[in-house]
Amino acid sequence: MIKKTLTAAALMLGLALPATADPLAKDVFGAFRGPSQGPAVAIGYYSQGCAQGLVQLPESGPTWQAMRLSRDRHWGHPVMIDFLVGLSRAARQAGWQGLYIGDISQPRGGPMTSGHASHQIGLDADIWMLPPPSLRLSRQQRENISSVSVVASNGLGLSGNWTPQHMSIIRAAAGDRRVERILVDPVAKVAMCQMETGSRGWLRKVRPINAHDYHFHVRLSCPAGSICRNQDPPPPGDGCAEAQQWINNRANPSRAPSAPADPDYRHPRTYRLSELPRQCNTVAAAP
Repeated sequence: MIKKTLTAAALMLGLALPATADPLAKDVFGAFRGPSQGPAVAIGYYSQGCAQGLVQLPESGPTWQAMRLSRDRHWGHPVMIDFLVGLSRAARQAGWQGLYIGDISQPRGGPMTSGHASHQIGLDADIWMLPPPSLRLSRQQRENISSVSVVASNGLGLSGNWTPQHMSIIRAAAGDRRVERILVDPVAKVAMCQMETGSRGWLRKVRPINAHDYHFHVRLSCPAGSICRNQDPPPPGDGCAEAQQWINNRANPSRAPSAPADPDYRHPRTYRLSELPRQCNTVAAAP
């Protein structure tokens, strides 16, 4: 008889699913509408894993609203939910009403049916660059409203949407010990490098990446009690010269060094269930 409540011990054993096929993991985990029971455990890696015992960010709070509710991607490890609520309070202190919070994870994590490669273990979250004009948006309004880009259309400088409050909020996020790194467009990173006149240590956590001008991405380290793997630490230093090089490469793409394509790369949406950590079988089999 299948137990109704999973235990950490069961996860460690990685009980096998009595399945005759090896389905795509995105189809398995994308179909769940609720979490598995048991203590919160992040399993595997940010782009190849799952999670037990995730909790849902409330749709609205005094300093936040969850966006795109139809996606059902507002589930996270309790440590992540606590972090987001705290950062939304910091956003109010910085001068915004709070935060609009985008995708975190699916109810049991795992590869998603669309979009992200990561966000699989309840420790990644996207936070909109749009200062909330209201924290009373209806469900339908949250489907229709869009964030704003803080980068100009040529990709080389800031747009008029950037504010000092953006930097204050990102600095507050980077100052949290639980944060492993923050991903943001290199233009925003360079702007913060230029604006910072005090301690620069927090800038090391802020890493440049494309397609992160409408939101910034926060990644937490593996919390105690989990069986996940942290990403390698960022390189030493503030990373400002690296971010500037990204912008230089945009301005002169013909001079940008071309990185060889990884012939073994596969998007996580192609992973089969058997390719996830074995403990994910237990999560998938739970009622």
